[in-house]
Amino acid sequence: MAELKYMSGFGNEFSSEDPRCPGALPEGQNTPQVCPYGLYAEQISGSAFTCPRSSNKRSWLYRILPSVRHKPFKPYEQKHLTHNWDEVEPDPNQMLWNPFLVGEKKQDFVDGLNTLCGGGDAKSRNGIAIHIYTCSVSMIDRCMFNSDGDFLIVPQQGKLLILTEFGKILVEPNEICVIQQGMRFSVEVFGDSRGYILEVFGVHFELPDLGPIGANGLAYPRDFLTPVAWYEDRTVAGGYTVISKYQGKLFSAKQDFSPFNVVGWHGNYAPYKYNLDKFMVINCVAFDHADPSVFTVLTAKSPRPGVAIADFAILPPRWVVAEHTFRPPYYHRNCMSEFMGLIKGFYEAKDTGLQPGGATLHSCMIPHGPDDNCFEKASNCKLEPERVADGTMAFLFESSLSLAVTRWGLQTCNCLDKEYYQCWQMLRSHFTPLQQSKK
Repeated sequence: MAELKYMSGFGNEFSSEDPRCPGALPEGQNTPQVCPYGLYAEQISGSAFTCPRSSNKRSWLYRILPSVRHKPFKPYEQKHLTHNWDEVEPDPNQMLWNPFLVGEKKQDFVDGLNTLCGGGDAKSRNGIAIHIYTCSVSMIDRCMFNSDGDFLIVPQQGKLLILTEFGKILVEPNEICVIQQGMRFSVEVFGDSRGYILEVFGVHFELPDLGPIGANGLAYPRDFLTPVAWYEDRTVAGGYTVISKYQGKLFSAKQDFSPFNVVGWHGNYAPYKYNLDKFMVINCVAFDHADPSVFTVLTAKSPRPGVAIADFAILPPRWVVAEHTFRPPYYHRNCMSEFMGLIKGFYEAKDTGLQPGGATLHSCMIPHGPDDNCFEKASNCKLEPERVADGTMAFLFESSLSLAVTRWGLQTCNCLDKEYYQCWQMLRSHFTPLQQSKK
């Protein structure tokens, strides 16, 4: 259904051609006078031409017809996709959303995009947006591409068969997929589907530096998969619809042929997927906590060293063995914005609240941490090695930007739990100064 091969690592060159057309890739040069099989050569660039070799991203596509052959773009109905961060007043409160509703409307992936929060600006190429998708029907004779940035897609319910110009990718819950800027794709679903999307403007996702961790740990480059070339050569009588996301707005254009007509490709700029079970967890084995940055799968760096526009981190099943330590996440205020989603299972720092398909947002410098039940249990339990998060996968979208919540997130989606703050109201003082003075 969806052929995949191993990537040789971020930034390295790789290639693929449809097995039906051996020799589709030209030898010795990218643009011969006549390409094999009479194909057109087309380059897609994910970076400026003059970027250093280590960060230069581009791929050559050899296709039956070039992507330029389409009618003019016209505005497309926006629905709940937006980059207007000022449509409602700022709200600094801790936020919890119950599972986002799916199946209420028969809509495909594009029409099911709902912007929850974000910050920055697509025009200046600096910022992020967080979307929720809910859909129940496949995209038929239409595709989408994002001129603003990269989509990191996190399915929570229902598998997605994503057809791209580079080939097919089957993505299931507990896997992620990255569709990079400019790449055309279409989404087929197999029933009610729901998930999360982290969109970044102006930069691409990459593996985090490992620092003192050394050569091994976290996500390994060899575990990222990219598709094998696959083409379809067909005309569409009623017209094929190409939807463009440009400066936060949607536009559509018509053409009479499938955009998925790439017979072969080579380069280092391609869509890819990753299975979260392959993440090699780093954790504390003595006392206290390592910072949650040790759970980072992918990062989108900002110009400031060590500061990310966005990090994608996970909280996978793992052993906890720290001694003399309050083991759940500590209470904290963070200069980063923290958005958390739950793919499956039960988040260990909340006895109630966050559910699969739901989310939380803790904005810059807004305090958060375990609820009162979690605090009492962790403060009084016997500290033995224990397995946590079995059957669970929670994740974080963390950003250095201050995120604004949209009207859909605050009002229209009807999933916001306005009683979320109550989970901390039963925390009580354990202060015992006389007892301490006797010691």
